[in-house]
Amino acid sequence: MEIESMVANSALIKAREGGGNKGRSLKWKEMLRFPHISRCMDLATNIERDYHSLCVKQPIGKKLFQLFCRSRPDLQNYISLQDALETFETKSDEERRDFGINIIQNLSTPFLLPERLQGIMSNLSISWIRDLHQYLSGKPFVEYQESMFFDRFLQWKMLERQPINKHAFRQYRLLGKGGFGEVWACQVRATGMMYACKKLEKTHIKKRRGETMALNEKQILGELDSRFVVNLAYAYETKHALCLVLTMMSGGDLRFHIYNIGPPGLDRDRVCFYAAEVCCGLIHLHQKSILYRDLKPENILLDDSGHIRISDLGLAIQLPDRGLVRGRVGTHGYMAPEVISHEFYGMSADWWGLGCLIYEMTAGRPPFKARGEHPSPSEMERRIHKQQEEYGDRFDQSLFPPLQLLNKDPNLRLGCLDRKGREVQSHPYFRKINFRMLEAGLVEPPFKPDPRQVYCSDVQDIDEFSTVKGVILDNIDTNFYSKFNTGSVPTSWQNEMIETGCFSELNVFGPFGSRPPDLDWSQTPESPKRSLLDRIFHRCHDDQTSWP
Repeated sequence: MEIESMVANSALIKAREGGGNKGRSLKWKEMLRFPHISRCMDLATNIERDYHSLCVKQPIGKKLFQLFCRSRPDLQNYISLQDALETFETKSDEERRDFGINIIQNLSTPFLLPERLQGIMSNLSISWIRDLHQYLSGKPFVEYQESMFFDRFLQWKMLERQPINKHAFRQYRLLGKGGFGEVWACQVRATGMMYACKKLEKTHIKKRRGETMALNEKQILGELDSRFVVNLAYAYETKHALCLVLTMMSGGDLRFHIYNIGPPGLDRDRVCFYAAEVCCGLIHLHQKSILYRDLKPENILLDDSGHIRISDLGLAIQLPDRGLVRGRVGTHGYMAPEVISHEFYGMSADWWGLGCLIYEMTAGRPPFKARGEHPSPSEMERRIHKQQEEYGDRFDQSLFPPLQLLNKDPNLRLGCLDRKGREVQSHPYFRKINFRMLEAGLVEPPFKPDPRQVYCSDVQDIDEFSTVKGVILDNIDTNFYSKFNTGSVPTSWQNEMIETGCFSELNVFGPFGSRPPDLDWSQTPESPKRSLLDRIFHRCHDDQTSWP
């Protein structure tokens, strides 16, 4: 390993570990200083007063609403019931009965009547949660909006909406490159949170007419909140690039693990686990009518714990109402027969991709080419249409061939029969996977990456990104950048505040549950401090205007 890579890797590992200050700037509290509540008036007037959005969907909003309810003796049991029912959903089948009985015996609310006991035993707790939210969205929600807890939520929202630029981050080593730019490891100065920054070079985007693709990826990522798909945290621009700040996946991609660590391929437990999590990610995308279209090992990333996420949604598309599109989109060797043939297709293309992924993880090679072979695109297309894949000793012959993910007829392909993909999860191949526990993040991965290792190519082995000359950016480009440059993504930003401990450290109130000064409407807010540069500029301006 070259000295350059050693230094870059060492700096990245140290940043990931955090240290005593958890990677935060020494001025992090100043960066996250609450504005006085009087400065939140416009937001209070314009914010959507929707219970589900404010108290369920948004993580900080949910926590503050729960704090409000816990401060009210008449509402405490309702929130305890909500917590218990959410926990109940993550319990194994064997644990559910005893846990349900414990809920009935210890939490007294109108929802826990004796005649409803059978409901919780019959896996009907979801309807209980719905009824509970219906009650809380009434009078409790109205009263919450008059409390200091809602005012504090407005303060957090003001911080969330602060403009974002490159100075909000520290940049570490280069992780890789794509079609429009490079991916760098970065860290939020205020919280110490690690991310991957995908920089899309403006001149490259314009030269290759990639504006639609770039904006499409950004918009789709902004709509998603899945533990099996990389999340978008921030979107901002610099002079030369559009930047997507995404979930940091320190464990590398599956291609690296298949081909660079030991003999090609992975053991059966890892293959099944990764396939199950990819399956969950595809279902989450498909539930929002999003077709992924680029499933391959290098687009599946591992996090610190060994869980995977789907990445690189540049080729994803929102399906129209009829649920079908047409276009040769994807990577050679992984495109489904119907994609290659210019036929209309839907979710079938993604289930074919999952079949290719399972095959490659198991065999240590793609299904339609040998190791080290480089067939032409036309030959690869011929094989996909005509050639039957072969299953060697590494495959469980009793399970994999019937899996039918590589059936050339999309009408017979597994995952396409009920248009929801649930029959994939119920296939005997996944008999050892508890998908409810998996979706809750409670299944231990069979492999955990070494935190002292960097799972990507050495810095000097990543080709330098070429520069583009002769491309001039104009007002049309500037208008496009304004659609891209939207700052923080609410759910991701709020989760960051909670996960890094910033929320618990800053979300304090006055003695005995009173309003602190920044929430006191009777106090005049302090004037915001000017920066050193502002003070210098202002002084120079005063000196100039005083000249005769």
